[in-house]
Amino acid sequence: MPRWSQDAFVRAYEYAARMHQNQKVPGGDLPYITHVSLVSMEVIASLDEACDGDLAVQCALLHDVLEDTGSRREELVELFGPEVTAGVEALTKDPRLDKGQRMEDSLRRIKRQPREIWMVKMADRITNLRRPPDFWSREKRLLYREEAALIHAELSPASEPLAARLRSKIVEYGGFIA
Repeated sequence: MPRWSQDAFVRAYEYAARMHQNQKVPGGDLPYITHVSLVSMEVIASLDEACDGDLAVQCALLHDVLEDTGSRREELVELFGPEVTAGVEALTKDPRLDKGQRMEDSLRRIKRQPREIWMVKMADRITNLRRPPDFWSREKRLLYREEAALIHAELSPASEPLAARLRSKIVEYGGFIA
């Protein structure tokens, strides 16, 4: 059975909860910590003996703190170490790039990381392939599904269970496009 530390989980969870404290899941009324909890659940469910469970779980919980909160890189290094910080940085889209370039840049940086980071990105998209906000246009929904297919194509070697689940969610998401 893969190992990961409940104490490391709690530290990352509490930090993420504080950082995302007043945020809501986009298009809904649930607290944002719900999203990172679901991402971590997807990762935990797919861990295998070869995984660094602590790296995967902590990055799942922290994957949006640099992008969406006032969290700083130096703080992450101090609290969680350089490897977790590097994973979170790779999962963070670069706001200096045009929107059309951000995903490819992020995937390029993720692919330089251990497979656990690849797993977090797949789990993140699995979690996000739920009913999109009603105000999303058909074009935005199509683009989101195309990005999911790109994530699958680039990162599926990291985890067959996550790849299969992502494939299934991409198909299901097609029902929201019509």
